[in-house]
Amino acid sequence: MRLALSRERKNELVAEYIEQLERGQGIILADYKGLDVSEMSKIRNELRPIGGKFQVVKNRLLMLALEEVGISLPDEWLVEPTAVGFCYEEVPSVAKILVDTAKDTKVLRIKGGWMGAAPLSADQVSDIANLPSREVLLAQALGTINAPASQVVGVIASGIRQIVNVVQAYADKLEESSGSEPAVEVAA
Repeated sequence: MRLALSRERKNELVAEYIEQLERGQGIILADYKGLDVSEMSKIRNELRPIGGKFQVVKNRLLMLALEEVGISLPDEWLVEPTAVGFCYEEVPSVAKILVDTAKDTKVLRIKGGWMGAAPLSADQVSDIANLPSREVLLAQALGTINAPASQVVGVIASGIRQIVNVVQAYADKLEESSGSEPAVEVAA
């Protein structure tokens, strides 16, 4: 037998959901029906160090909190037992843990999510989960920025080498024609 929540407790939960929604970078909604306590604890323990939280929510109260912060999600995402992965830091790392858990358990089902200013389908959440880590993306961006700079340096150095070679050839020619040492020595 379930006890009904008091109005005061409902208001506390809505306020808590609002705070978490405003604090986060995004959310991922999942149907957790069939997960046992140890699997729920495992998810929570994996999310905590990466700035995430996995929490079972009351659908109606979450709907009120979403309306309060101006987020609109499809109604069908909030009809079955729902747990929310709150992404306080990076959405891809939270998505990866939830998507991997869904694959491993065959019980957890990703409903969708929210990131930035738009809802994400379950497929989009999976795509985000497959993105490289932030560090890898930053290294790739740096490499992309660095490559043209290296090419520019190579072109400039090549031009300088050509000028030095021409000046050296001219100095050598003057030396041959005068039979004496050049007045100017060019360093390569």
